Amino acid sequence: MTLRLYDTSARQIRDFTPLAPGRVSIYLCGATVQAAPHIGHIRSGLNFDIMRRWFTHRGYDVTFVRNVTDIDDKIIAKSAEQGRPWWAIGYANERAFDDAYTALGCLPPTYEPRATGHIPEMVGMMRELIDRGHAYAADGNVYFDVRSFPGYLSLSNQDLDDLRQPSGEGETGKRDPRDFAMWKAARPGEPSWETPWGPGRPGWHLECSAMAHKYLGRAFDIHGGGVDLVFPHHENEIAQSRAYGDDFAAYWLHNAWVTMSGEKMSKSLGNSVLVSEMVRQWRPIVLRYYLGTPHYRSTIEYSEDALRDAEAAFGRIEGFVQRAVERAGSVEPAAEVPDEFAAAMDDDFGVPQALAVVHTTVRQGNAALAEDDKDAVAGALADVRAMLGVLGLDPLDAHWAGGGSAGRGEELTSVVDALVGLVLEQRQAARARKDYATADAIRDQLQRSGLVIEDTPSGPRWELGSRDAR
Repeated sequence: MTLRLYDTSARQIRDFTPLAPGRVSIYLCGATVQAAPHIGHIRSGLNFDIMRRWFTHRGYDVTFVRNVTDIDDKIIAKSAEQGRPWWAIGYANERAFDDAYTALGCLPPTYEPRATGHIPEMVGMMRELIDRGHAYAADGNVYFDVRSFPGYLSLSNQDLDDLRQPSGEGETGKRDPRDFAMWKAARPGEPSWETPWGPGRPGWHLECSAMAHKYLGRAFDIHGGGVDLVFPHHENEIAQSRAYGDDFAAYWLHNAWVTMSGEKMSKSLGNSVLVSEMVRQWRPIVLRYYLGTPHYRSTIEYSEDALRDAEAAFGRIEGFVQRAVERAGSVEPAAEVPDEFAAAMDDDFGVPQALAVVHTTVRQGNAALAEDDKDAVAGALADVRAMLGVLGLDPLDAHWAGGGSAGRGEELTSVVDALVGLVLEQRQAARARKDYATADAIRDQLQRSGLVIEDTPSGPRWELGSRDAR
């Protein structure tokens, strides 16, 4: 099987051929830590976590770099607004992002560099670009000369003559208004670092070029991020890095937005939903299912109804896993996933089609349970666990089973589990004394609360039904 993916730079599906056999190198533009993450921020991390897991399942040794932008205009503005040091705001929000990634089951990156830890690399890159005639200093700023790089705008497919790229505050001395800042001269009260061209701070685009070069070298396989980063961020990264002499990324992958009422989710628009709030209302594994299972290039329109649908769909999978374990015992994930699942994932990470295979296998497993075919149940469970492992959704994985999600939603589930357990004990006691009217009344009340009660040979078990029933 050949893995194929949609390359933004080619604007088509391409066969994936790694630069080094058996190895995959990925650079993902990570968080700008001016505020706590909403679910739109985390979608990118989830999408690329699933991609990384699939590469690993296919036998590749994956190096995954996800940076932290801990200095930029927004962070400085928040610092002035809140009267707090810029680094304190950045560190607190970096922790919030890490907590969110962990809560939703993302594997930690191989490297997670901070921009401010790589100033020497940025200075070295600027010096080389100035020497090569691709950059120039003016009024303490350093700008990239976009006309010096013939391939500029090839990623976003724009015409340079039509480009409008307004200057930011303090960006004086440009030769061409479309040139972009690699380094910004220091302004009163703002953080700064010393350079041969005067004190200042890095431009956003330079940060990623320098960090990608340091951790992945002159050429790497995949550069990823949200579709909103194609221009100007990724376009400017390409210009800097290739003018510097790097081959840079061989493939460009971009995930779509999470929207609300048709608008991109954004704190500035006041339509964001914080991850920290969501895990108080929803189990983190359900949020991962909701955000991670649509195709990465398709837009997710946020709604409570869509989340309820995701909860119900994952509940059917989880319910089978629980019943299968009760019948067949502990079963390890299969070494290989079903061919149909692999074909879907190899086709530009077709998670929706892969998920359909999961649900088909669950239905087959439920049929085997009904027929009391222990071997078929065990086989279906092994396949389902293998597929869910690729998607980061195996409820028996230590992260979820051991409470590693660290979300308030998991804590609430534990509390509910304990309370329902007490009520079910009362129901069992009523049944033992043949007070079936009381036992049935308890069951009916639980069902009206949105819980489905199932009597099994090992005792009663419960799961969430429709939230509309509560």
